[in-house]
Amino acid sequence: MSNLEIALLSFPVLLVLIFARMPIGLAMLICGFFGNWLVLGRFTPILAQLKTLTFTTFSSYSLSIIPLFLLMGQFAAKGGMSQALFRAANGWLGHRKGGVAMAAIGACAGFGAICGSSIATAATMGKVALPELKRFGYDGGLATGALAAGGTLGILIPPSVILVIYAILTEQNIAKLFLAAVVPGVLAMLGYMVTIAIYVRMKPEASGLRDKAPMAERLQLTFEVWPVLLVFFLVVFGIYFGWFTPTEGAAIGAAGTGLIALLNGGLKDGALGESVRETAVATGMIFLIILGAGVYNSFLALSQLPQEAASWVVEQGFSPWMVLTVILLTYLAFGCVMDSLSMILLTVPIFFPIVSGLDFGLSPDEFAIWFGILILIVVEVGLITPPVGLNLFVINSMAKDTPMIRTFKGAAPFVASDVVRTAILATFPVITLFLVRWLY
Repeated sequence: MSNLEIALLSFPVLLVLIFARMPIGLAMLICGFFGNWLVLGRFTPILAQLKTLTFTTFSSYSLSIIPLFLLMGQFAAKGGMSQALFRAANGWLGHRKGGVAMAAIGACAGFGAICGSSIATAATMGKVALPELKRFGYDGGLATGALAAGGTLGILIPPSVILVIYAILTEQNIAKLFLAAVVPGVLAMLGYMVTIAIYVRMKPEASGLRDKAPMAERLQLTFEVWPVLLVFFLVVFGIYFGWFTPTEGAAIGAAGTGLIALLNGGLKDGALGESVRETAVATGMIFLIILGAGVYNSFLALSQLPQEAASWVVEQGFSPWMVLTVILLTYLAFGCVMDSLSMILLTVPIFFPIVSGLDFGLSPDEFAIWFGILILIVVEVGLITPPVGLNLFVINSMAKDTPMIRTFKGAAPFVASDVVRTAILATFPVITLFLVRWLY
């Protein structure tokens, strides 16, 4: 059996291990370990590689941004910022048709701007918004579907942990990727709100109405979210204008949200220790996936699969747009069985060399940024598609009276919104790139 055949066979083996409920980081580590053994024929180089790879991976300064952004999200949740965001959005939108659900989407976008994690955004906002949606008579499918979709804004609106990983894998500028994600993130938020507006007009019984809040109350509620806005603008604009690096920005954001949470009384009764502990657990899970992906991708590189795949695509003379479409559809399929981080770590080392050799009329740096945002959007769709849409399960576990099938159906219109948005951003790269071109 050739090295290329061994690499191709490893994919179904990896999927079987994932379906057998093995942690995906461990599954990739095992496939990579034994794949290297089959290619090299001995264990000694593999053991030496594990030692070197572990040190070089986790001593990377860039990776320190991940626990800092996760800690920032923990402090934001403990400090009551999610409640403040939802109350403010609800004050302005709640009286409209589908307004409470729209407010939940807006609050998810705001919380995502200081969190960087989709599941954390969905879980935190679910605790805040689900009782209100239920109180005003919203259909369980619409409520859970909207919150699951809103949670995906956590990895699209900067800062984003997934974008940090993509930047490291493709050796791109993190600040430029964050900037490029702003407009697609805002479009995602608006697209979800439009989807809710259409849904409640087609099914008026799916939502109730609440009284219009007085202007004085709206202004008061808006004033209460100033700490969130301050942290976001300080971190994001500080990175963009070169005041500090992304890692330093993450540290400032974590310190700022921690201070706000402390002043709000959110770090009492062991909450600080709980925040640190949950951050450590999430970081450990992410780092295990990174290590497993590193071992597996080193095996794929040794087998020459990425290089052979790139050469084959170029030789076939396929249209660049056809290749891009197939890759994006592949991500949609993978999203049904894998989480977003695993997809990025597993596929980018294979797909990126393939598409980098094709002509899309963009410079190499602009193409890498545009492609990264596209796959980030498609990956986020996987978080709300069955059977393994993690956000759907997170939200549904909080809504005990809503069957899972209703949550699946409630998320379908938001998946359609994502597909339309992806098509628009793929057709018009300038939408993604114009802020980067303007500032850089």
